[in-house]
Amino acid sequence: MKSDLILVAGGGGFIGGHLVADLLRRGYTNIRAVDIKPLDEWFQRFHEVENVVADLKEKDNCFHACREAVEVYNLAADMGGMGFIESNKCLCMLSVLINTHLLLAAKEMGVRRYFYASSACVYNADKQKCFKVIPLKEEDAYPGMPEDGYGWEKLFSERMCRHFTEDFGLITRMARLHNVYGPHGTWDGGREKAPAAICRKVLEAKSNGDHEIEIWGDGNQTRSFMFIEDCLKGIDKIMHSSIEEPINLGSSEVVTINGLVDIVEDIAGIKLKRKYNLGAPKGVNGRNSDNTKIQHYLGWEPRTRLRHGLERTYAWIQGEYLNARVCQA
Repeated sequence: MKSDLILVAGGGGFIGGHLVADLLRRGYTNIRAVDIKPLDEWFQRFHEVENVVADLKEKDNCFHACREAVEVYNLAADMGGMGFIESNKCLCMLSVLINTHLLLAAKEMGVRRYFYASSACVYNADKQKCFKVIPLKEEDAYPGMPEDGYGWEKLFSERMCRHFTEDFGLITRMARLHNVYGPHGTWDGGREKAPAAICRKVLEAKSNGDHEIEIWGDGNQTRSFMFIEDCLKGIDKIMHSSIEEPINLGSSEVVTINGLVDIVEDIAGIKLKRKYNLGAPKGVNGRNSDNTKIQHYLGWEPRTRLRHGLERTYAWIQGEYLNARVCQA
């Protein structure tokens, strides 16, 4: 029911903020958003929502957060782009406390459904060495060899969800998110992901007049990127489905990092000289989402074309960038 209490853990973050906004648009009236960040650092904040600042690594805070909740969406994690993940493995793994304590609280508080945001970083690294990527199927997560730190935490937390379902009957749903991007997200400071980072770098080069851009790696790495609106649709569909195992939620439109730069340059109306930093974190060589299962179960997959999503993302980051420059002047 629209009046049932919904908990969005990580509600001050990128995906969490968009999820809260989407729930409000759809008429839900009883939403609790919890995030560790101070309120003035939340990406989106809504006065109609119960906004709580709390560290969900702490068990007591999870029990308070889950009180009277009917559905829980766990989007809370200490994470960022590849530069952050590779340099902060311990911080990323400590997010296991969030999911563990939220699951315990959800079980004790009688939560009906629990969603866990997993990641494509759970996939076996040996299957991601080739630039000519073979789309990753759900079974490719095993035998386990995920991204060190962040990927191991996600893979372990998937198993926790599974066992809470098997042992305690808690309905859990899990989506392996593939590179979500869009407006109202991190675009500078070191935690931003590739689409936002490229948009910012192109804007900086255009604004500063140096017409040069640094690319991490040789630019031949292949990825797929999912626009935030597709992510929200997928989360809702998966949460209210009968899919018990972790499932891919990502675009199947593959692009190289060089191709990503091409698109953003075209949107910005500029061509830049490329400087390749081969010593920078670049992640795996190739990753894409195999959407066979999600199409089978839901008759749907993310459909927003990368160009369209990047146009909207670039426009938003451009506004933020220009506002930041005015404030610095």
